[in-house]
Amino acid sequence: MNKSFKIGQKCISETSPAFIVAEISANHNQDYSRAVEIIHAAKEAGADAVKLQTYTADTITIDCDDECFQINEGTIWDGTTLYKLYQEAYTPWEWQPKLMEEANKLGLECFSSPFDFTSVDFLEEMKVPAYKIASYEINDIPLIRKIAKLHKPMIFATGIAYPDDIERALAVCKEEGNEDVILLKCVSSYPTPYEAVNLRVIPTLAKTYDCLAGISDHTMGSIVSAGAIPLGAKMVEKHMTLRRADGGPDSAFSMEPEEFKKMVDEIRILEKALGSSEYVLTATQKLEHEGSRSLFVVKDIAPGEILTPDNIRSIRPGNGLHTMYYEEILGKKAKGFLQKGTPLAWELID
Repeated sequence: MNKSFKIGQKCISETSPAFIVAEISANHNQDYSRAVEIIHAAKEAGADAVKLQTYTADTITIDCDDECFQINEGTIWDGTTLYKLYQEAYTPWEWQPKLMEEANKLGLECFSSPFDFTSVDFLEEMKVPAYKIASYEINDIPLIRKIAKLHKPMIFATGIAYPDDIERALAVCKEEGNEDVILLKCVSSYPTPYEAVNLRVIPTLAKTYDCLAGISDHTMGSIVSAGAIPLGAKMVEKHMTLRRADGGPDSAFSMEPEEFKKMVDEIRILEKALGSSEYVLTATQKLEHEGSRSLFVVKDIAPGEILTPDNIRSIRPGNGLHTMYYEEILGKKAKGFLQKGTPLAWELID
């Protein structure tokens, strides 16, 4: 898989800053103005992109009350059906070109998760720069093949994926000549308990599938997303709302703008602090090294007087002879008068 590619104007690679995505999802609460406000808040918080979801209740499921369509798995959506949930959560399609235009005007990339062939066709008309495959669609091989043929970057959430699911999806991408792929460590639990996250899987995904990896994070707070950065995450996706108190299908596990900004700031600080894996001193450290210990005269020493632990010591700063010679110079004699505070040097020793 390719280790460097672009989503719109943004480059994603092993050496690039993490690509940070604000997922709008259902947090617009069916209010277009609110969706626009979230996009502006994402820009101010430091996001690189916003993400939409492109489906209707009828394109993602069917209107059926049979038991298998009931949500009753200990989620925040228990007590309703899939169809009713998606009726409430979907983003009206007529909004999406305008939302993308709004994001682009702010310098944000905008892409989406499609859930059927018609949504892919719709997003192609919008000219989205990338496609996100939601974790529940990672086994939809016809959908993946249709998108892979477009030769645009593909982002796979792995929340419910077995290794076979990932391998099969990536094999389809390769068959269609599309290797601009990134895998996101994800847990399809909303919100995700910290003990279920397993951040160490991020480098495992990157190594196992020889691709870029990142995280789609549904935990509360920013610590997990920030913690993914030292493990090699090159994309971070978080749901964003204006205020959790406003409600909505995804509000309970979404970040508010101030929290999102804090997360972005932490990620950017971590990226600076991680620096290089090569062990070298900075210019400041080299300067400070001169303040380390060395051998000094700590009492006045007469010409011919023997150097002893009483008149020679290892002290700060580092102007004198290296401390490794301490035992070697003990018992030798001073060539001339050595005043207290003199940095010891070989030419001063007989």
